[in-house]
Amino acid sequence: MLLMKLAPREKFSFLQLAHYLARIDNDYGEKEQEIILEYCAEMGIENDEYFDLDEFSLKDTLKDFKTKKSQKIVVLELMILIHADDKFDLKEKALVSKINDSFKLSPQNLEFCSQWGKGVAAQYHQGKLFIEDK
Repeated sequence: MLLMKLAPREKFSFLQLAHYLARIDNDYGEKEQEIILEYCAEMGIENDEYFDLDEFSLKDTLKDFKTKKSQKIVVLELMILIHADDKFDLKEKALVSKINDSFKLSPQNLEFCSQWGKGVAAQYHQGKLFIEDK
């Protein structure tokens, strides 16, 4: 929904962040894969199916998001991914807190984004159930 507002370089960096976040708890599941594919469709980019966790640099990736607007979009959208599987793992929470802090966003921003992401993830799931053939 908001990812289309990112610059091209930011979109690819966001995809890397999403892959990193989805794998940080060692439980890269079907729901997370589905959300990442939705992100790619929204941004108009191909999925990086060969994401290499060992090659990823969080510090370097976060440098690509220079505006507060982009940074807030990143945190908001990552919260959808976090809540997609109805689990908010401590490693996921620590990572998104680290991202929020590195962007110098407030703790209240993180709480707002978490609530928003939880709501969007729930509505996405409901929408999928609604359109399924039965």
